Amino acid sequence: MAAVRVVVHGDVQGVFFRDECRQQAQAAGVAGWVRNDPSGTVEAVFEGDGDAVDRMVQWSKSGPSQARVEHVDVADQEESGLTGFEVRD
Repeated sequence: MAAVRVVVHGDVQGVFFRDECRQQAQAAGVAGWVRNDPSGTVEAVFEGDGDAVDRMVQWSKSGPSQARVEHVDVADQEESGLTGFEVRD
């Protein structure tokens, strides 16, 4: 099991990043959440099987087709036992 927090920089708000992230995470069986940050970034936490979490990190580096990702900060963190995946405000 693995857990990471990612912060996605670039043109990533208003391009359905959060909704597509939720869909991708649910399909991968990854728990966590995603939200827009007032700074203009998108922040997410992914928890689950290490390979599935890695796939979500890789997906975050490109995001949906409308996004223009500049870079992604990734930090390992302690698992918190999240279940399901939600879009947060």
